[in-house]
Amino acid sequence: MSSAAKSNETVTIVDNTTGKKADFPLLSGSIGPKVIDVRKLYDQLGHFTYDPGYMATGSCDSAITYIDGDEGILLHRGMELCFMLLNGHLPGKAEKDEFTHSITYHTMVHEQIMQLFRAFRRDAHPMAVLAGVVSSMAAFYHDSTDIHDPKQREIASHRLIAKMPTIAAMCYKYSVGQPFVYPRNDLKYSENFLFVQRELHAHDVQRAGRGIQDQPGAGEGARPHPDPARRP
Repeated sequence: MSSAAKSNETVTIVDNTTGKKADFPLLSGSIGPKVIDVRKLYDQLGHFTYDPGYMATGSCDSAITYIDGDEGILLHRGMELCFMLLNGHLPGKAEKDEFTHSITYHTMVHEQIMQLFRAFRRDAHPMAVLAGVVSSMAAFYHDSTDIHDPKQREIASHRLIAKMPTIAAMCYKYSVGQPFVYPRNDLKYSENFLFVQRELHAHDVQRAGRGIQDQPGAGEGARPHPDPARRP
């Protein structure tokens, strides 16, 4: 639930064993169904709710996320949420732009990391491959291994966020025997993941969210092409 706000609407719950009844307010969010505020249920009716797994319960009031497990929906504020988890507050415009730029221009992985995939079987579980490749990053980036240094922690965090979609897509590509594809700095975070994973044509990317221009080497079955302007 996002940005819950009280309204004048209520729901009446009746205890048929005692005849007691109580009105409970409805809360409205910016998206999703309305929510019955039952925080005073015990005080007014002497009962608790029973909802294993929070299948019909909103556990918190969130202005940055929305989850609907039945529909398979997970919405969040993307880069802003990542920034907040790292820094403890939502970014301003300048902070968001700087953070987004840092992530966008660190999506490339070291060329030798690609050689690690050959050590895994083609039918290895993707999470096992992903864990192995991510763990190897410490062997390639020695300037960000001191967990007691705030700056090094920041650098390591940015690299991990930036490179994870690239590595995850490589795990998929390797499992199906397709060549790896290099990420592109002109694409947004999720767009880059789809591009690197599926090697999309321009019209497919438009359906995925935003149109991008096709370029040599971005078609079906094309070999990866390095971009000298992009750094690891």
